[in-house]
Amino acid sequence: MLKLFTLCLALLAPAAHAASGCKPAPLGDATVYLRGGLNNWSAQDEQAFQYRCDAYYLNVAAKGTQEFKVADEDWTANLTFGGDAKGNPARGATGNLKREFSGQNTLRLAIAADGSATLAVGPKTFKPTPPKPLTDKAALTTRFDSRNTEFKAPFGAQPAGSEISFSIGNDVPGLQRATLVIERRNMSGNQEQLAYEPVARIAMTPQPRGFGTGFTARHAFTATGIYGYWFEIETDQGKYALQNNKDPIYWTREKGSMGRASVERLPSNLNRVRRYRQTVYAPGFQVPAWAQDIVYYYVFPERFRNGDKANDPRPGGGRPQDRYQDRDVERHAKWNEKPFKPNTGDGSDTLYNNDFFGGDLAGIIEKLDYIKSLGANAIYLTPVFRAPSNHKYDAADYKNIDPAFGSNEDFTRLCEEAAKRGIRVIPDTSLNHVGADSPYFNRYGNFPAGGAFDNGKPNPASPYYGWFKFRPEETEPNKQYQGWAGVSDLPEIDKNNPSFRAYAYRDKDSVTNTWLNRGAAGWRMDVAPWVPDDFWREWRQAVKAKKPDALTVAETWFDSSKYFLGDMFDSTMNYIFRNAVLDYAAGKSGKLMAANLELMREAYPPQAFSALMNLLSTHDQPRALHHFGEDRDLALAKQRLRLAVFFQMTYPGSPTIYYGDEVGLGGGDDPYNRAPYPWADEGGKPDEALLADFKRLTKLRHDLPVLRHGKLSEPLLVDDHVVVLARQDGATWAITATNNSDKPRSISIDLPFPADQLRDAFDGKPVAVKNGSLQLTVPPLFGRVLITP
Repeated sequence: MLKLFTLCLALLAPAAHAASGCKPAPLGDATVYLRGGLNNWSAQDEQAFQYRCDAYYLNVAAKGTQEFKVADEDWTANLTFGGDAKGNPARGATGNLKREFSGQNTLRLAIAADGSATLAVGPKTFKPTPPKPLTDKAALTTRFDSRNTEFKAPFGAQPAGSEISFSIGNDVPGLQRATLVIERRNMSGNQEQLAYEPVARIAMTPQPRGFGTGFTARHAFTATGIYGYWFEIETDQGKYALQNNKDPIYWTREKGSMGRASVERLPSNLNRVRRYRQTVYAPGFQVPAWAQDIVYYYVFPERFRNGDKANDPRPGGGRPQDRYQDRDVERHAKWNEKPFKPNTGDGSDTLYNNDFFGGDLAGIIEKLDYIKSLGANAIYLTPVFRAPSNHKYDAADYKNIDPAFGSNEDFTRLCEEAAKRGIRVIPDTSLNHVGADSPYFNRYGNFPAGGAFDNGKPNPASPYYGWFKFRPEETEPNKQYQGWAGVSDLPEIDKNNPSFRAYAYRDKDSVTNTWLNRGAAGWRMDVAPWVPDDFWREWRQAVKAKKPDALTVAETWFDSSKYFLGDMFDSTMNYIFRNAVLDYAAGKSGKLMAANLELMREAYPPQAFSALMNLLSTHDQPRALHHFGEDRDLALAKQRLRLAVFFQMTYPGSPTIYYGDEVGLGGGDDPYNRAPYPWADEGGKPDEALLADFKRLTKLRHDLPVLRHGKLSEPLLVDDHVVVLARQDGATWAITATNNSDKPRSISIDLPFPADQLRDAFDGKPVAVKNGSLQLTVPPLFGRVLITP
């Protein structure tokens, strides 16, 4: 009777829903996600809305003000709800939604018949529908592991022309057929456009495997590119996708860290399949050999050191550096003041980025011996070319140093003096946008007539007019041209314009060549994803023709495999590393860090992986100390920073020290992450003990070539607290172990090489190895390095 009663209820449910006013989902079968600061703007399954009768619902655990949009995976215009002028959700709106959260909350997104939407945040009340569980044992036990040569060989990124073998299988009966699906990935922009096109469907060959069945296939990858692959498997209960796992990767749209596969029912929409990715790069791809030996010192010049007070910007001075667009600059009275932030009651005006302390190239030259003593052998400079702002990404003259920073001769002198100390200099610029206050655009009339937007009006006679995209039918000046990311101060360049390409890199005296001629050792390129790939391909050729050993570094935040095919960049600012290591050092699981780092070890060509600019702090994100809770427990935050730096200095790639981190400079979001270096002679209080620890760790890296050149293998141990890695450089091995717990952790590992004893790299004491096994205690919030004698 109970079963009959339950069946009747189930049959009556649709009618009851209809009678109670339930309506079909207004977005059809599309899935939308909460995408914002709390998840790095990615589309994650955990933040997918579910439609229930009258609206879309989502439970979210968050506190404080959160900014976000509601959108599908592709940021499709009619499926993206941003904030309108009143902060309400609207299709296609460019603003962010801002809402207050108080812990466990339910979001309710209701879409009316006319397409208008409302969004409410309240206490948690929604009960989501759980997914239907899989019970097919033959499918569930089918295995694949992209990092195990039993299943895929050879490992990782491979040069074009390589043949790769794939194997899957299980140990129970029931697996009937398997197909290897190979696809080519097309991704452009900041991951907005992402699609896979078919390459091959290969029927895999069955072979006995215990009580079950194995399947094998091979495929030759003849052309460079990023490929996707997965397996369609079939049992008597249906078809399934054997695919990448669900691990989130920082800043990256596609889910999955690779390694062990997961199984799900074959979706009707194959866009829902999580592909493994295979990087196939040019056989001749070379990265400058010196890159893997770099320790960067990352300088925001306006805030590092004032070496020449005569060139300081000052209100009413009448010089170019004394004006910001159509008004005077703001000048700080003291070096160690906090940067100004509008609308915070600090006495500043309403403009961002127009306050100055006086840092310059002379100050960097003055402190070159300090930078060398820290252990750095390369300086990465944020832009130093003429521009009105303090950050200089709004270029006003690509070919001349900003007068507040010095002169072109000062740049050459910096490179020459740095070279005497074994230090290279890598400048930065954006070839994606310029400043509105520039001779190229000239919105404010501060330059001679001839800009593309002289005095706020389109000027078709300008030689720069074709560099930009105008909408002359608009009447409001801010809407008459395209500003990058909607920012009117940064007119976006049409990168396909031949005149601009000539100016940027084709001409003999191009921007690219000019600074290489003046001593630059390479380039870091701002907002690389917003520039077309063919631009970067031509640009790289120009760089390498001018200076073959020049290093090319992109600014990308996500999985950057597509830039490492041998035709665009050598390296990137490694934001995946930053987030993974900071979260681990802050106490999150070592498994999360390992998943993100192992993705890069597998996806990136080894020559690029060894040259990655491994960050902890940047001028675009809160400093590491802030991430570690400097406002709650400064001493603990500094110890967590020591752990992060230990990991950074013992991992492949190029460790990068953001100026001031080494002496305890903190700060949250921009502009506070750009505070002046706390020099003692300017009244600052640098933490000398922390500085000594930084120096000890950079020295360790320089003293042990295995930490710079050693090949990294799969982690020997990963748990919530301890991560143990092995590095091999010829006959030399190193074991590195870190512990993010506040208590010592004792571990036991089997070594992948024969040894009777190892040596502690810090104190030189021997460490016994018994029957190939190592017993080790890892100190709290730090690590150990053991090397073969």
